[in-house]
Amino acid sequence: MTNDQQRLVATSSDSDFTLTIEDALALYAEAEIPRTPRSIQRYCAKEHLSSRRIETEFGEKYLITRASVEKHIAYIKEVTPATSRDVPRPVATTVAAEIKDDMPRQKPTTPADLSRHVATTLPEDSRYVGALERENEFLRDQVVVKDTQIREMTERARETNVLIGGLQKMLSPLLGRPREHRDDAIGEYPPNTQ
Repeated sequence: MTNDQQRLVATSSDSDFTLTIEDALALYAEAEIPRTPRSIQRYCAKEHLSSRRIETEFGEKYLITRASVEKHIAYIKEVTPATSRDVPRPVATTVAAEIKDDMPRQKPTTPADLSRHVATTLPEDSRYVGALERENEFLRDQVVVKDTQIREMTERARETNVLIGGLQKMLSPLLGRPREHRDDAIGEYPPNTQ
């Protein structure tokens, strides 16, 4: 019996994954077979290119090995002559030239080259935003209640002051005027008249 064990395939180290999608685009352009960023992403997803997907604060990003890009470029160049994909499709320019009208064309309201805005709010963020909005609404309601209570307390204080003022007016004739200098209050004895 022999102990034949299957050999493990040598994998690339993480230091080989140095190219970004933009770098890979430049290599394809140098090889005169330009590609779009989406094409490079598809190549990575379908494992035509050796890549690693990493998380960044702006989303996911592919890091690609230079060797896999060069190998894929060689493959495309080898296969391209066998297929007729490099031959552009004929454009129907003769039909378009025949259509003439005297009416001026309406200009588009927005430029056609605007890209679509990416939604930046993550689903978990919307949960926190909702909680904060509910908290703000609760606090606004509390401020209204407190303002009402303060207004009522101010009114009660004003009413109390009016009542005390009226009571002082009613009691002042009964109490008489206070003496300006009371001898016993100052602590002096009245002079002896002996």
